[in-house]
Amino acid sequence: MPLFSRFRKTYDSDDDLSSDEEEAKKAVEDKSAGDLSYVGAAAYDVLRHDHQDLHHELWNVTKGKVHELTYTPKDFASRCDRTNPPDQHDDWFPQKVEHLIGQTREWCDILTLAPPDGMFMVAFKNGLHEICNNVVDTNKKVIVRILFGNTPGMPVNITKLMEEFTSHLPQNAHKKLKLWVGSWRKGTSWNHSKIIAIDGKHLWTGGHNFWDRHYLKANPTNDVSIQLEGNVARDGHRYANAQWGYITKKQNTKWGTFVDKRIPDGMDVPRRARVTVSNYPENSTTDFPPFYSLKTYQRAKNHDIPIEDVVPIITMGRYGKILKEARPSDDAFVAMFLSAKESIRCSLQDLGPVCVPKTKRALPGLDWPFPYMKAMANVMWTKGVDVEIVLSNPGSIPDGLSMTEAQYGNGWSCVDVAAELIKCIKDQFPSAPDWKLRQTVEDNLRVCFLKCQRGGSYYADGGTLGLHSKHFIIDDRCCYIGSQNLYVCDLAEWGVVIDSPEAVSDIKKQYWDGMWKVSYTHDDCNVDKVMDGLGIDRGAASKAEILRYDLEEAKKMCYHELPTYFQDDGDDTDDSDAEDALEHDTTVSRGLVIEEVKPAFDPKEPPPYYIEKYGKKIRNPKHEKFMKKKYGG
Repeated sequence: MPLFSRFRKTYDSDDDLSSDEEEAKKAVEDKSAGDLSYVGAAAYDVLRHDHQDLHHELWNVTKGKVHELTYTPKDFASRCDRTNPPDQHDDWFPQKVEHLIGQTREWCDILTLAPPDGMFMVAFKNGLHEICNNVVDTNKKVIVRILFGNTPGMPVNITKLMEEFTSHLPQNAHKKLKLWVGSWRKGTSWNHSKIIAIDGKHLWTGGHNFWDRHYLKANPTNDVSIQLEGNVARDGHRYANAQWGYITKKQNTKWGTFVDKRIPDGMDVPRRARVTVSNYPENSTTDFPPFYSLKTYQRAKNHDIPIEDVVPIITMGRYGKILKEARPSDDAFVAMFLSAKESIRCSLQDLGPVCVPKTKRALPGLDWPFPYMKAMANVMWTKGVDVEIVLSNPGSIPDGLSMTEAQYGNGWSCVDVAAELIKCIKDQFPSAPDWKLRQTVEDNLRVCFLKCQRGGSYYADGGTLGLHSKHFIIDDRCCYIGSQNLYVCDLAEWGVVIDSPEAVSDIKKQYWDGMWKVSYTHDDCNVDKVMDGLGIDRGAASKAEILRYDLEEAKKMCYHELPTYFQDDGDDTDDSDAEDALEHDTTVSRGLVIEEVKPAFDPKEPPPYYIEKYGKKIRNPKHEKFMKKKYGG
């Protein structure tokens, strides 16, 4: 069913939509769909048949111009191993964000996971200031809606953010600007989309968050987004409408009226649903923003763009648990993978769920994205389609942040991912012979971690290269760029499918080709290791297994922190079973394989005083640690 019908009646989905149900169904036949390739048509057929009620809300076939591909760091394919990008390497990025926001004349929508910081916060503030400077008619105020996710344990202080956003506005800004800032959460769903939509004319979307230390400082994370122009931009505004509708709906409930509005925004509330909103100026704006409407606000005109620059585009997304079942973009992805005839190329943060550290099992309650993987496996087996995947190096952390602040890569090896894909072939084709499965791995499946020139995977301090992109290319003629990961995560997502061989070829040359050239080596996906790994259970661990895992990890922690308790006294007759287990490479705890972590140093013999690191002789930190433990201090 359509979202929030009483809110949807207050705005128009399109100029030519009829309230009659039969006519509304006919409206699903987009005029632009005739220009789609077989890949785009596969997605379109699923969307119009299974999700026609969400047309113009969560998906649409439209057209626009590819203005620019935005990827960071710019030197990722040319930089050598164990080197860093130069200082100020991607400071152009927040400057671009500032320029985009500042060109708003009527309406600006910004959606992102969490509030901006550092240079991005400055860019937001300067952009809002520029909006005010450009207003000529004070009778027509510019509308700005900024929306964030409200993740559990990390509440968004909307009141404080509003003060920050408006602190440097001109004195007469209240006569020129109407600003709303909000956040929402429903269960395990919240906004994860990244969108800047301006006046129904300009659109930026992709994988980037607006965080300084993730993209602009040391060990930057690799990511890609795209800037578009034309009719496609209005779909970004309309996608935001229903999320603001959810905030409006929840704050008008009894709980919202008497609790959400009274509890400080920055306080974490242990409830499944949480919404917050703030408005500026308070004395002349309503509590909630209006909905974007094509009849009321300026509409982009594709005929203002040279016809040779306009390409077919499908916008698609999902709202997570705001909707009970419908996930339009999920179904479209499967249809696109199944339509492939030649190749599927993916640049992803990860494909598998979060892995229990030092094991081959997923965290309880998590699973692999089998619908996508089975579609890829099917076309590999039945059509000989090549599947190429670049993943983030596991546990990549930018700029020395803590593991709880940032960590890219869920912990699986390339062999793990490849083995799970081959298992999807066996599930669909039980009689598949091993020799042909082996041949499929050798001929059609290539999985690797992100690398730089000469095959390195590290920055100067030894940190690994992280990848955050959500990007795939089908048959080099159709590609997706957006916020939606392929691993299972039920968030609100949005992105665009560019359906043009020429435009996709240009995107591929700018981003994918350089990445693949420096990242892939044949050894990344060893066929023998993949075939040997088909018998490993990488599904979700049970709670009982996690408890046993925690006990084993506690024993190992004691062993490393208190080595004197485990020193060999020359008599092993009294060794316990737990001590015997610690002497082996792995510990098998009823199905949960735990990899052995060796002691940081031999408790009997001190490590060397000096070591070589990056061609220099330095004091060995392990020796220093040994001496402190032995003599105190």
